[in-house]
Amino acid sequence: MQIDEATSADVVKRLRRVEGQLAGIVRMIEDGRECDDVVMQLSAASRALSRAGFKIVSSGLRQCLDPNAAGDRSGIDTERMERLFLSLA
Repeated sequence: MQIDEATSADVVKRLRRVEGQLAGIVRMIEDGRECDDVVMQLSAASRALSRAGFKIVSSGLRQCLDPNAAGDRSGIDTERMERLFLSLA
């Protein structure tokens, strides 16, 4: 499965945003910020990572189900796609 350019660019953008969030969380911890503030930011970063992962998996599913896609579909590993999807759940 190849990730198309648009999806790849979106995922990279999301991951760079998460990278900034994580740096901010580290600073919050080092500055002694309140626990609930830190946990709230960790939760937001976690959701952003999950969305990036789901974006990649959904891209793969679209490729597998695209009736216009070239190639033989007999090699589609649906169990692998399911495992990838469930690993994010």
